[in-house]
Amino acid sequence: MIGHTKSDASETVRHLVEDLADSRTATQPDPDAVVEFLTERGVHLVQWSDWEVLDAYERAQGEPHGRERIKVVPREDMIRIARREDDATA
Repeated sequence: MIGHTKSDASETVRHLVEDLADSRTATQPDPDAVVEFLTERGVHLVQWSDWEVLDAYERAQGEPHGRERIKVVPREDMIRIARREDDATA
């Protein structure tokens, strides 16, 4: 399932970049333009630094059990933790 999700994400990003390039001049878009494009449309992004927060949280949850991590599965919980929306990451 993770591999499938990764390929879906790659395809989505590829289409976003293509759409962005089609909507602007023929020059190569600035990588930050994708973030700007999505933000302008009200898309709430989870950036790399947010993922790092989730990664640290999962690793901290696994440590007392001798595990590398305990994976947070519900998408809503992952986003909440990544965005530091409660005291779960404290």
